[in-house]
Amino acid sequence: MKAFTKLVVLLLFVGFFADTLFSQEEPSDTVKYQTDEIIITGTRIEQKIIDIPYPVTRINQTSWITSRKVGVQDVLLTVPGLFLQPRYGNHDTRITIRGYGSRSNTGIRGVRILLDGIPESEPDGQTRIEAIDFDAIGRIEVVRGYSSSLYANAPGGVINFLTDKFFPISFVQLNNEFGSYDLRKNGIKVGVNGKNSRFMTSYSYQNYRGYRQHSQEYQHRLNSLFEADFTSQSKISVYGYYVTGLIKLPGSLRLDQYNENDTMANPQSVSRDEKRISKKGRVGVTLISSIEKGNMKHTLEATGYGTIKIFDRTARTYRLFTRYGIGGTFRYVNKYAFGKKSNKRTNEFTIGTDLFYQDGPIREFENFNGQKGDVLLGLNTEIISNIGAYALDQIEIVPSKLSLLLSGRYDRVVFDFKNELEGFRDTSRVFAEFTPKAALNFKLSPHIALYTSFGFGFDSPAGNEVDNHIYTSDFGVHTINPDLKPQQSTSFEAGIKGEVLGIEKRKYFNNTFFEFSFYNTKIEDVIVPFVVDNDVYFRNAAVSKRTGIEIGLNTEFFKGLTLKSSFTYQDFKYDEYLAGVVDSAGNLTNKDYSGNIEPSNPKTIFTGELMYQHIFDKKYTVYIKSNIQNVGEMFVDDANTDSLKTEPYTLINAQIGVDLNFNKFRVLAYGGLNNIADKKYVAFININDANGRFYESGPLRNFFGGLTLAYMFRQATF
Repeated sequence: MKAFTKLVVLLLFVGFFADTLFSQEEPSDTVKYQTDEIIITGTRIEQKIIDIPYPVTRINQTSWITSRKVGVQDVLLTVPGLFLQPRYGNHDTRITIRGYGSRSNTGIRGVRILLDGIPESEPDGQTRIEAIDFDAIGRIEVVRGYSSSLYANAPGGVINFLTDKFFPISFVQLNNEFGSYDLRKNGIKVGVNGKNSRFMTSYSYQNYRGYRQHSQEYQHRLNSLFEADFTSQSKISVYGYYVTGLIKLPGSLRLDQYNENDTMANPQSVSRDEKRISKKGRVGVTLISSIEKGNMKHTLEATGYGTIKIFDRTARTYRLFTRYGIGGTFRYVNKYAFGKKSNKRTNEFTIGTDLFYQDGPIREFENFNGQKGDVLLGLNTEIISNIGAYALDQIEIVPSKLSLLLSGRYDRVVFDFKNELEGFRDTSRVFAEFTPKAALNFKLSPHIALYTSFGFGFDSPAGNEVDNHIYTSDFGVHTINPDLKPQQSTSFEAGIKGEVLGIEKRKYFNNTFFEFSFYNTKIEDVIVPFVVDNDVYFRNAAVSKRTGIEIGLNTEFFKGLTLKSSFTYQDFKYDEYLAGVVDSAGNLTNKDYSGNIEPSNPKTIFTGELMYQHIFDKKYTVYIKSNIQNVGEMFVDDANTDSLKTEPYTLINAQIGVDLNFNKFRVLAYGGLNNIADKKYVAFININDANGRFYESGPLRNFFGGLTLAYMFRQATF
């Protein structure tokens, strides 16, 4: 019945725009422009940005070659609607899109993370991105807004990291980076471009003392791909990575501790020697084949992959996690043109399935100052699986002018936890839902489009979010929380995006791309964290309403000088919320938080990046870049305690680089200064901590530098 109701709402939505759909005339302007050349794959069908009825951003490797490359916050700064809260580097950056992801006090939730189209997110939606190495990445796609009709647990959007395979000739490259707090990163990258094949492998070692006490880390990363073309329309791609490392966790601070010394570690975290030791590997194979005949094109794509994750986590206890995963995706695309030659239209239909199964034991021991005790305290086997099926159809209503997209997805997420020591604690839960979406895209001209969409969202709890505790209805008897429910949401969005074409003789404001989007979202059973004795648990808020505006602008002021900027406005409030609150003494009371603002979500975010590059003698390029980020104040808890909220902050960074090309040799040298004003600020909020440990600071003024040496070969054949 719920699925039927959703389909009725979608039909009403489509019917409301019916007059518009069939009243437009065919455009006469067929000028080609830059956004018409950018193809996005993370939307489940390969489309040009201008044809996608929701906001999408693609970032190329050239955008970050002279930047520090420790974490995603160094690369994705200027994407509208995207808010990044880094803790200790690349590991625990909280990635938030339209408020989704802000509930996570560790890892990433609500935003689907892909690496080469293969999910880095686990079956339950939880994600860690240790394997992402920006020396090995060639492009990044960010899809903002409701993507639940395309991917599991993706109400906020999708980020697809694409391994570098776009190099024109073979090369070998040495990458070196250094900086404040003993940052050292060294690596080698090799690319071989054959006649019908491509191979790339990249290894890097990163060591970082960190800007806080007890925050040192190291990482070894190996990323590789091999791709071969059988024909012009079929190919095989093999992807693999392995990462191993250690990160020490300084923990969060109380306000008095933060004010006294924001770089200190939480004393409890030090006494426990809280850390993560991880090993993680994955191998994936993708086969794509297309057949084109007449006005019709058929495409088949199949992917299979396997993962192994082993990591130790020390906190109150010493836990050893072993997780084995196997998954696959299948996609069929039918694209055809129909109608008379003067009025030809296209229709693209896609159907696909996703399967991801993961299991493995979790062993728990006593923690003696970071050392594993001999006594086994717990042994659980956790099985999490997700089966999803989706379909979407995009049809041109008016040729080259107006298109309609309908999509829907069914997901079934299963948790089956077994306590091997106490069988009576065994539990299983199933979360299943169908989520449809409808969207329209109307081109005012070939390079400017209006779009609107309406859809439903579904976000199941993650594995660590279903941990049971004594305040649930079964008083913590079973392994899985019996009360926690998935988030259910509805969202409306409208916007405009496009490019203002440059005139050949015009000197100023060429290649200008702009975007504006408005969204309104209602979420029921919002999943929010609360903390007791440094252990994080989760509960449901009743209803939250989110309204936001996102603005982006990229332009070339004049030859060589470019601007990237974004502005985000967010109004996220709990419409209804009666919560059980646990104080530091363990007492449970009920609090009414209706009308309060969701914590860890600033009302405004502004980013800007200005870069000037000058080319000498067609071989030597000098880069000068500066960026700024302004973040508004944030509440740290659902209670909206005014005396505890964070202050707004502005960060200013600058960098300079030089790119020298000597026939087959290339030298890239760069350096920069971050947080030039030496601003003290809260970079990460540990939401709803019962002991008031909300604050984790960002680094003060710090420098970085890098040197890349490359040798280019002639075209290889193999």
